[in-house]
Amino acid sequence: MAVPPPARLLRRGEAAYEQARLDAVWNERKPHRYPDVIVLAADEQDAVAAVRLARSEGLAIGIRSGGHSWVGNGVRDGGMLLDLSRLQDVTVDPATRTAAVQPAVKGPALLEQLAPHGLFFPAGHAPTVGVGGFLLGGGYGWNSRRLGPACMSIRAIDVVLADGTLVHATDATHPDLLWAARGSGPGFFGVVTRFHLAVHDLPRRFLRTVHSYPLELRDQVLAWSYDILEHLAPEVEFSAKVGFTPGLDRQTVSVTATAFCEGDDDPLAPLEDAPFRGRAIRALVARETTMAALYEHADRLTPPGMRWALDGIWTDEPVDKVLEAARPLFDTIPDTTSHVLWMLWGGFPERPDACWSSQAKLYLSPNAGWTDPAEDLAHERWAHGRLADLQHLSVGLQFSDNNVADRFDHGLSPAHAARLEEIRAVYDPEGRFRTYMTPGESTTAYAAAGHARTH
Repeated sequence: MAVPPPARLLRRGEAAYEQARLDAVWNERKPHRYPDVIVLAADEQDAVAAVRLARSEGLAIGIRSGGHSWVGNGVRDGGMLLDLSRLQDVTVDPATRTAAVQPAVKGPALLEQLAPHGLFFPAGHAPTVGVGGFLLGGGYGWNSRRLGPACMSIRAIDVVLADGTLVHATDATHPDLLWAARGSGPGFFGVVTRFHLAVHDLPRRFLRTVHSYPLELRDQVLAWSYDILEHLAPEVEFSAKVGFTPGLDRQTVSVTATAFCEGDDDPLAPLEDAPFRGRAIRALVARETTMAALYEHADRLTPPGMRWALDGIWTDEPVDKVLEAARPLFDTIPDTTSHVLWMLWGGFPERPDACWSSQAKLYLSPNAGWTDPAEDLAHERWAHGRLADLQHLSVGLQFSDNNVADRFDHGLSPAHAARLEEIRAVYDPEGRFRTYMTPGESTTAYAAAGHARTH
């Protein structure tokens, strides 16, 4: 049976095209890449029609879900941009403890639907992140230290394949598809129109502790945080930030811990025994909070309306070695909203049913934020260039920051990356779907200056 054309299709040069192209990227630093066609899908059948149109016209397909890709991965030169941002349905089944979620649903909306049923999901930290790219990329969300990467909670997907067919894929019916959907990030070769997720118990209480210390304690605080992780319960999410601290009007080193409590104890108590605790400039101790408040705090880290460049490496090298190598990165943080995140996730074992891999104890991530386009190169050079100097410590990158076009690193283990390409050759033999960006596709000032690395 013939499928009608997508409800809204914009070709380059049409009046609404440019606004749709700009709207497809959350970052104020927009890519200078121009698809031939943009499809604004209104529903699942529009996604089917878009893929069939792309096949008939020989177009490669880039996909946008929530649009929070820092580099605008779905927006490529030529081909089709399939914009799924209108697919925002959520259906919760408390009896089976599952939720069916479309790709543009944001974390707060999902958690609001789950909470009345006493359920929870490790959604992304920023309230503007859609679940599509977040889940496909692994998904280090709220309480992931206990619940694991969010992609491990994918039970099935509804996906439009390269031949234009819509299938419901499970571990029983399409195990290779599910394997790839759990962690391949922007390398996935299909249009996921719905994720079927296992959901979890809603924590009884949320507690939050924040200590801010003078910058001269930076290395001491970071080393202590690295060592104490093994003494914190899995329901404690723990990180540090080095950079400008609003309200204190200075750069500090701050540690933040959030506990997703099942009982009445205080799993954050060990933080009060830090040897430098008496030198805190400001401290918030085990204060009860809400998910809405946690999202507000997270949103302040990377506010909208700014230009952003992010990068990151996973490492489990000894902390002294990391601190010594990272000193130039920490010592040159721009005096803006820029900062370095020191995120202590611990480690999760690989699973045979997921391509997710290349993760370690520490995620070290420079976040550059600025407003003047004339400063693009300086800030991109700090985020990507300084991290390139730490490449020898890296076991890979996190796809949520998706910076392979500006500083190549591995997002998957070599064995998993090779298997992914074997599966892609079966499901997408013509290469209909765009995959990971290459340095030649990047349009950042950093890449234009000749700094992007190749394989």
